Amino acid sequence: MSLVGTDFKLSNGNTIPAIGYGVGTKWFKFGRDEVDTNVINALETAIKLGFAHIDGAEIYNTNEEIGAALVNSGVKRENIFITDKYFAGDASFSNRSPHSNPYEALKADLKQLKLDYVDLYLLHSSYIKKETHGFSLTEAWGYLEKLKDEGLAKNIGVSNFTVEDLKTVLDSKPKYKPEVNQIEFSAYLQDQTPGIVQYSQENGILVEAYGPLGPITKGQGGPLDPVLAKLSKKYGKTEGQILLRWVIQKGVLPLTTSSKEDRIKSFVDIFSFELTPEEVDEITTVGKQKTVRQFAKEFSKYD
Repeated sequence: MSLVGTDFKLSNGNTIPAIGYGVGTKWFKFGRDEVDTNVINALETAIKLGFAHIDGAEIYNTNEEIGAALVNSGVKRENIFITDKYFAGDASFSNRSPHSNPYEALKADLKQLKLDYVDLYLLHSSYIKKETHGFSLTEAWGYLEKLKDEGLAKNIGVSNFTVEDLKTVLDSKPKYKPEVNQIEFSAYLQDQTPGIVQYSQENGILVEAYGPLGPITKGQGGPLDPVLAKLSKKYGKTEGQILLRWVIQKGVLPLTTSSKEDRIKSFVDIFSFELTPEEVDEITTVGKQKTVRQFAKEFSKYD
């Protein structure tokens, strides 16, 4: 994978816009089925200001809002990249998608999205086993391969997978390997689980980062504060832009969100400057002095 302009190139040759607008976290509405016009409005603003990559998921319960925003914005289908995720559940194995398998789950999501296909479909976690789901992790991957074969998902991947989880899929000699592993990643959390970024990248799997602004949203008062202030002044960019640019220069695709128009505009304006290799190294080194884990707290055992 490599950065080409404002896109990353996946190992299968397809491209993906190098920053995505997420509709989880702030907009999460699992268990609430009323349509949230605030989500629609924010998505329309994001699309208008240049976001071409929308990151959704079954558990976010915002697919109807995504579908409405796409219609309202008038964006051509080929000019927008849509990600969806199968709700696999968490470490308790007590909650999961109401649909019988990932294949059926995506078909249902496509109806809500009012789309014929998604550009990327992920297993949202690896917490899948035959006893609870009726199929194993490798069989779950087989459902994603079927979706790709039928054109319902142009690319397929995973989320919150450890090295061991990826090995389970790769060792099964799949027809298609994961193109993406979406994990929490920031300068204050450079490996969600041990060795996962290096292993993913060595195997041609693009790492996507949720929570990339952790150092300024949850980690203020940390060792990066003076570094970010210095670089913000040097480049005339916000500290958020500095962090997003660092993520991209680490070969990782950042996902972020906001309801504020000026912040949304700043998120897509991260391709007009470039940190020096020394500056990237400085953020990397200083960032390792502190750990901020915002999500998937089951992985905090590695801290």
